[in-house]
Parts: sequence; C-alpha cells; structure tokens
Amino acid sequence: MNAREGTPVPGARLTPEDRRQIALWLADDLGYAEIGRRLGRPTSTISREVARNGVPGDYLADHAQEAAGDRARRRKPARPPEPTAAGTEPAREFVDEFAVLLAATGLPRMTARVFVCLLTADAAGLTSADLVARLHVSPASVSKSIAYLETMDLVVRRPDVSGRRERYGIDDDVWLRAWQADTGAHTEIATATRRGIEIFGEGTTAGARLARMGQFFGRLSEHMSGSTLAESVVYDALTVLAALMYAARPLTPADLAAALGWPPERATAALDAIDGQPAIADPFALQAIGATYSLIPRPDRLTPAQRHALAP
Repeated sequence: MNAREGTPVPGARLTPEDRRQIALWLADDLGYAEIGRRLGRPTSTISREVARNGVPGDYLADHAQEAAGDRARRRKPARPPEPTAAGTEPAREFVDEFAVLLAATGLPRMTARVFVCLLTADAAGLTSADLVARLHVSPASVSKSIAYLETMDLVVRRPDVSGRRERYGIDDDVWLRAWQADTGAHTEIATATRRGIEIFGEGTTAGARLARMGQFFGRLSEHMSGSTLAESVVYDALTVLAALMYAARPLTPADLAAALGWPPERATAALDAIDGQPAIADPFALQAIGATYSLIPRPDRLTPAQRHALAP
C-alpha cells in the first residue's frame, strides 16, 4: 500500500503496486529514505527489497514480484494431512471430558486420559509415541498410566508391525475381565470380614461394622458374578428350594427325587447348583447335615441384634 492509499499495516508485505512505485521512483533517482517515506515504510525495507529482488544494475517490478513469490513458496511448509476423527478438536474435547468422569470413579486423571485415548483409537491401537503426541504429555506419564491400566487388566500390549515397538490397545472383552476382577476383589473382602468378626467378636462394635461390610460386598460379589448355569438347571434348583420350603424339614436327595418324580441325579445336580451359586437361594441358605438338606435364613441377612430380637 502506498502513501496515497493510506498507512500500511506494520510488517505487511510489499504489494505489486508498491513494487511498481519503487521501480518508478528509482528511475527518477529518488533515494531509499524518500521512497520509504512515500510508502510509509522503513528505509531498511526498501533497501532490502531492492537488494533481494532486483536484477544486476536495475530493479524491475515484475521480476521483484516473481522472485518474492518464489521465495514465499519455498518457505511455505508442507500442508499437514487431514486430521483423523481422533485428532479433531471435538475428539480431543471428548477424551478430556470423559476422562474427568472416569477420574470421579477413582481412576487417576492422567490414566483416565490415556485409557479414553486408547478406547477411541482404531483396532491397531497406539504406540507410546502416539499417546505422547495426542495428549501432549511426557513419555514417563504415559508409561506410568499404561502400567496402572495393566494392573487392572484394562489394556493389552501388541507388537508393532515393525517389530521394534509395542502398541497398546483395548480388547473387546475388557469389560468382562474388569468385571471378573472386581468380583474377585469383592469376594476377598467379604471373606476377610468374616475373619475379622471372629477376631473382634460378633457382638462388638467392630464386629457389627465388619458384618455389615461383609454383607454388602458378599451381595455385590454374588450379583456381579452372575450365573453360568443353564436355564434348565436354574429352574430345577428353584423347584428344589420350593420343595424344601414346603416340606419344612430336612430331605435327602432321594426324598426330593421321589417327591418331584425326578431321576436321583437330577435332584443331586439341582442341589449342587444351589451349593455352587448361593445367590439362587437368597435370602435363604442351603444347609447340609449328614445326607439331608434343609433351608435356613442366611445369617448375613440379619444383624446379631435383629436375630436376638426375633429369637423365640
């Protein structure tokens, strides 16, 4: 932009019209300082323009414009590839927002970000370098998060096609493994509370607290474990429970088979199913005395005080 058109933007490049004016004023023997004043440019800008884009012994506007364009094209960086869905701004926002939700469940924030990043990756998974680049974190942070996720069985390692690196990914059965891991932990807690009750005493404050805790985690474990029994076996187990409840007395497997019109092995299988999956009988428990079976209320359903108040 020249002086007749107004003040140029500081740092703006010379326009083709600026270069034509420079060529004309140089032909009129104007100095660099005067040309700069007329264009509203520093003297150094004019002198640098002539030195860079002039030809020996002369300055031609068209040649200067072409030379400047060539230089700009050489400096222009290669256009980056189109971002994938995982690299878009909405995707990055989702990773951060979802990580906050997972962090609220107790997962460390950085570990949650790594997990969600892997969760939204393609089937090939991601390398440590990929995670560093996507999350803008240090390799050490990624390594620590991966180790944490591996202890929870939430991530798997796979060799990269190059054989020199490892890729991390999430299998389709990750939720089942996590569910089973939690179920096992809940069962261990429930078992440990029973040992604590024996140590501190059932009637103590500590014993009562441990009983309530064991009751909670025991139920949670049972509900989370689910039943792997066939539907027909579960139906037979419920029928046996109804029979024991109706009889209101201990029965042998042979007694049950005869009363129900079943082969003996069918009654035995139903009893084994109840013994293996106690949740089927909830809120009762199967009690075996010798060769007979009966139903009793589950001891963990009532506190010691409640049992005492209900005793005859």
